[in-house]
Amino acid sequence: MNSLQSSRKRWPAMWLFVSVLIAWQGAAYQNAVAVDDKSLSTDQVRESVLAGSWYPAAPEELRQKIEGFLGRVPPTEMTADGQLIALISPHAGYVYSGQVAAYAYKLLERQKFPTVIVLAPSHHARFQGVSVYDRGGFRTPLGVVPLDKELITALEKRDKRIRFLPEAHAKEHALEIQLPFLQVVMPGFKLVPLVMGEQDLETCRWLAEAIADCVKNQSVLLVASSDLSHFHSYDEARRLDQVVLDKVSAFDPEGLLQGLAGGKCEACGGGPIAATMLAAKRLGATRSRVLNYANSGDVTGERSRVVGYMAAALWAEPGGGGERRTEGPKVGVDLGLSVEDKAALHRIARECIEVKLLGKKAPSLEDLSATLKENRGAFVTLKTHGQLRGCIGRLVSDRPLGEVVAEMALAAAFQDPRFSPLRADELKGLEIEISALTPFQKITGVEEIQVGKHGILMRNGGSSGLLLPQVATDYGWDRNTFLEHTCQKAGLPKGCWKDKSTEIHIFSADVF
Repeated sequence: MNSLQSSRKRWPAMWLFVSVLIAWQGAAYQNAVAVDDKSLSTDQVRESVLAGSWYPAAPEELRQKIEGFLGRVPPTEMTADGQLIALISPHAGYVYSGQVAAYAYKLLERQKFPTVIVLAPSHHARFQGVSVYDRGGFRTPLGVVPLDKELITALEKRDKRIRFLPEAHAKEHALEIQLPFLQVVMPGFKLVPLVMGEQDLETCRWLAEAIADCVKNQSVLLVASSDLSHFHSYDEARRLDQVVLDKVSAFDPEGLLQGLAGGKCEACGGGPIAATMLAAKRLGATRSRVLNYANSGDVTGERSRVVGYMAAALWAEPGGGGERRTEGPKVGVDLGLSVEDKAALHRIARECIEVKLLGKKAPSLEDLSATLKENRGAFVTLKTHGQLRGCIGRLVSDRPLGEVVAEMALAAAFQDPRFSPLRADELKGLEIEISALTPFQKITGVEEIQVGKHGILMRNGGSSGLLLPQVATDYGWDRNTFLEHTCQKAGLPKGCWKDKSTEIHIFSADVF
């Protein structure tokens, strides 16, 4: 039983009260506020269910309250150490948890993001998988937050367990409560709203993988919404909550879920926290820090029945070698593949591997976009726990890209002579990188090679070797070092690139 289910059994009166309050306030506010964004019809916009109860309904009062919370957060130099990847923030009424949440959102005064994915638990509806709101924006007194429709579509195509369920969003407070803070510190952002119906480890893993695959190489912030223990004495709450603080500080999502399942701690959004931590790791996060902790007793003085709140941040150290490349130019080139195209190729690659290992149905290649039906060469690279597990590609661009990726995924998993065939127990940790290739061009001088843009194909006699564009960037090589390693890949002496009989071809790739 997850922590949400146990909470419902333990405190049925509380859940009834919250549901009634939200439903009443939501209806009243929807009747009082006019549409302020003419591009979104009223039946598309998800109206506020919290304004006037969990936070102020008057825009200026709401803004002043949030700015007051932020102004009381001491200055911190934490983000100077790297790239912010994710935040963890509480979701109680602002009078109780607003000051704690401000410790997380204060960081966004320094680092901005065009898109935010908010992961929240479901308090009112029971369902399998994850629900994404894909109808229109979310309204708060500060205006309508638009959706990142392109990323939402990519997630829905990436995994069919991510889909829209209206009941998941109708009354849910855990997601909406984060939005006014984001509107104040980072106006103009786009939203991807996710509500988790299940919070087990398997769900957290596949959701994290889908998020990481769809946002890799993009500037996207993850936000997990969760309160901690509910309605224990002050001292007991601090004891339970310390377990969560320790697991988050240790960057241990699996340990957190084990603690929740074993009753050693409580967090109604334990699944969103764990999924966010798992996704953040895939996106390069290496460090985690709890920024602030308090419970309702610290605010009200009533210590017999309190609720715990935590703010935390996850970030990547400079040069930490994570997958996300948010600094500097993108490796390779942009071939015009949409987010949906890239998500479709990742899905095809994974499903082809699962067909062989798990006996699943083979993916259809009939409904692909026109771009994915263009003839193009491609490489598929597989990694487990950050280590290379297979990499095979097709250089000749005489077949549709979708078909090439399907074939190369199988080859990388089961035919790379450097590795044993992939096993079913490796699927959960499997990372897939796809490189869609440009045509090859023979060069006459090595000065034509641009590190970070070009890959190299080298031939001499009967020997040949190829390195993709991202290899030089990942290892920090200059042009000469890149050439020497390509010689070695071909089984030739390091200086063979200087030999007039050596043919050097360059190419580029869209890497995702």
